Amino acid sequence: MSTANEVKELGIEAYLSRQQSKSLLRMMTCGSVDDGKSTLIGRLLHDSHQIYEDQLAALHRDNEKVGNAGDELDLALLVDGLQAEREQGITIDVAYRYFSTAKRKFIIADTPGHEQYTRNMVTGASTSDLAIILVDARYGVQVQTKRHSFICDSLGIAQFVVAINKMDIVGFDEAVFNRIKAEYLKFAEQLNVKDIKFVPISALKGDNVVSRSAHMPWYNEQPLLELLEDSPAAEANHSFEARFPVQYVLRPNLDFRGFQGTLSSGTLAAGQAIKVLPSGKRSTIKELVTFDGNLATAEAGQAFTITLNDEIDISRGDVIVPAESSAEVSNQVQAKLVWMHDAPLVLGKTYNFKLASKRTSAIVKSIDYTIDVNTLAHGSADNLQLNEIAIVTLELTETIVADLYRNNREMGAFILIDRLSNLTVGAGMIEAIATTQSQPRSQFSEFEVEFNALVRKHFPHWQALDISKL
Repeated sequence: MSTANEVKELGIEAYLSRQQSKSLLRMMTCGSVDDGKSTLIGRLLHDSHQIYEDQLAALHRDNEKVGNAGDELDLALLVDGLQAEREQGITIDVAYRYFSTAKRKFIIADTPGHEQYTRNMVTGASTSDLAIILVDARYGVQVQTKRHSFICDSLGIAQFVVAINKMDIVGFDEAVFNRIKAEYLKFAEQLNVKDIKFVPISALKGDNVVSRSAHMPWYNEQPLLELLEDSPAAEANHSFEARFPVQYVLRPNLDFRGFQGTLSSGTLAAGQAIKVLPSGKRSTIKELVTFDGNLATAEAGQAFTITLNDEIDISRGDVIVPAESSAEVSNQVQAKLVWMHDAPLVLGKTYNFKLASKRTSAIVKSIDYTIDVNTLAHGSADNLQLNEIAIVTLELTETIVADLYRNNREMGAFILIDRLSNLTVGAGMIEAIATTQSQPRSQFSEFEVEFNALVRKHFPHWQALDISKL
């Protein structure tokens, strides 16, 4: 039933109530270029009756101008909105689409397949619970198929659906499907993900996308949409201990000081003893304040304001944790880093570092080893080029609160930002945290300190600046 018909039949209040009770699955499409990712999303929207009449009319008009599907309706145009995407028939930026069925709601991210846009694919993967990995039946598992699978696995996505597309071009041959399935499973032995399902489809024709295909009677499993409806959605991280990154200090009047944020994991309760990291100051929670009233207990994913029974110094970027927490505070971490900029990573160069609400500066002290996405073999390098992946050691100018990414995605993921251009140049997942803190790095290197001292001696009015060619 289409959304419009469902609203008409139930009424707006009943419809909204039903939608609110449905579970939400965040997912993404990925794979090599031209594997049919945008077409698949368009087919899901079209065949599940999620397109309004005016959208369908616009699609037919666009299809006559820039359609790339021959005699078929180019459903990729529903997702590819940029002019360059339509002209080239490729995906460049991440496009998000929402749709729902009778069972559940979906948010799907269409990510690009080109290697140069891998950084955009990382963005889509960072919030997904499930990855639909498309494989062109003509070519099998490609380099980008492996790269995207490895990145999805590194980002903690626990469910893969490998959709072997364009089965119509290979005559719906079962042998082709089995060969690609075996090839992918051999590669996946090196990954951590265990839940991998396979489905043969034709996104262009609609086979096995929403309903079973008459052209592939040898496939007796669920079509793609049914697999997605039955896949478990990721639940809030209640099992890990509480982490409350402070996003804003609220001071509307002399009688109120609150600390706003979203609980990334665990639970907190009014009256609970807490400590603030990295300072280590302790207090107890006075109230958990929301617009709808105070909470007795707050769970992961909820946004609220904390007030405390003691006046202690708390700033944006601090983290409130239970008093007995074992959270680690350090200024040195080891992380899996995806480099996302044309200019290579420079060892020793200062980058801005952002983790949750914390902002500071960091240098990459060493590239411990690189990871070949084809074989997952380890190598060595003095720098990282665009889209390369490596295990690196970072040193920060301030101590931070961090968790291992596998335990807490919110407090274990960070980005590196170029200080001059303000562009995001790298995304990382923390693999290890230094157990003994090293001394925070000076703002200046030893050479810069000596140089500035010499300049001040001979030029007393000289103003030293924290600027270098790096």
